Amino acid sequence: MQKKDMALRSMLGIGLLFGSLAFAQKGMNAPAENISAKKHPNLAAAQRLSFQAFEKIQAAQAANEWDLEGHAQKAKELLDQANKELKQAAEASNKEHK
Repeated sequence: MQKKDMALRSMLGIGLLFGSLAFAQKGMNAPAENISAKKHPNLAAAQRLSFQAFEKIQAAQAANEWDLEGHAQKAKELLDQANKELKQAAEASNKEHK
């Protein structure tokens, strides 16, 4: 019975470790896709591509066990910033073309 308890505790510990690593390293959500493709097809396409790039960076982090010296996280932050700028560009266009 002790071997089962030890195995269970080990599995629980590993699960908690990986869960906390994923939570700590993720640090942010993927960029939103919130630009109307009907009104702004190019901006919406750019936003969609930034979302895809974000997902690829997350895949690279997972494949490398998150050890990318912080560069991947910085790239994700910059993609999030670019996404916000794209949204503001769409909103500015909406104001100008009422």
